[in-house]
Amino acid sequence: MPTLPHRPSILVAIACCLFTIPANAQHSLVTQGNGKLSIVNKQGDVDWEMKWGGIHDIHVLESGNILTRKGRNQVVEIDPKTKKIVWSYDSGNQNGNAGKQVEVHAFQPLKDGNIMIAESGVARIIEVDRDGKLLKEVKLTVDNPHPHMDTRLARKIENGNYLVCHEGDGKLREYDGSGKVVWEYEVPMFGQESKNGHGSDSFGNKLFGAVRLTNGNTLIATGNGHSVIEVTPDKKVAWHLKQKELPGITLAWVTTLEVLPNGNYVIGNCHAGPGQPLLIEIEPKNKKVVWQFDQFERFGNSVSNSQILDVKNSIR
Repeated sequence: MPTLPHRPSILVAIACCLFTIPANAQHSLVTQGNGKLSIVNKQGDVDWEMKWGGIHDIHVLESGNILTRKGRNQVVEIDPKTKKIVWSYDSGNQNGNAGKQVEVHAFQPLKDGNIMIAESGVARIIEVDRDGKLLKEVKLTVDNPHPHMDTRLARKIENGNYLVCHEGDGKLREYDGSGKVVWEYEVPMFGQESKNGHGSDSFGNKLFGAVRLTNGNTLIATGNGHSVIEVTPDKKVAWHLKQKELPGITLAWVTTLEVLPNGNYVIGNCHAGPGQPLLIEIEPKNKKVVWQFDQFERFGNSVSNSQILDVKNSIR
């Protein structure tokens, strides 16, 4: 389905607003939970909503349209004004994938207007244009292949390489354009035993998200490792936010990361249960919490992805 011309939409107006929940919130955001895709405003109220299933990635385009996942293997663009899908790409059937088991857990709008998609199951990164034409294919290295766990978030970074979270391997890999692994980091277990589950009492190294910082280090959301770590190019841990280091907060499945222009980190806290925030903003230097988003009763226990709307030029 071809895209419609990009144009202003209600999301642009919404994104100009600040969002808050009682007491100390500062951000508007888009998120998904409890079968709903929602825009939350400054006062913590839902300004826009539509029925939508689970996602593992989300992007708000300059037009205000929302790029997200539909089902297990489609990437779609939604016009929030009409609540209609105006563009879609089906990784389950297009460009050689027909009949194969494919899941999509990451995608990214690129500066040239094309879309990058990480395809688990066939273990590749692709770039397609808006007509669905395959422009580039990068094969991924996977130690423990599985269509549900080959990848979580993946991003094309400033140097043109791809930073890919391999959940099933517990490794972050950076690939060049030919598919060569140019850097790899295995998320440490920090002396703990692996324990299955999704809650705060599980443990593992099933990383979910990673961001390349401007200082050259890499920030990693360790998934069921319940932490965020900053790693240098020579693989030293330069900074570590542990599970119960923030007063009154327990990190569970740590998912998305967003680095704001002021240097603060916004951290996704999935499967944390009632009484725990879904998103946390901290000042990394002193690990001070400056904002929390806690709407468990509205969005439930499986909020894996969000994007802050009132801040431009963040890294995510």
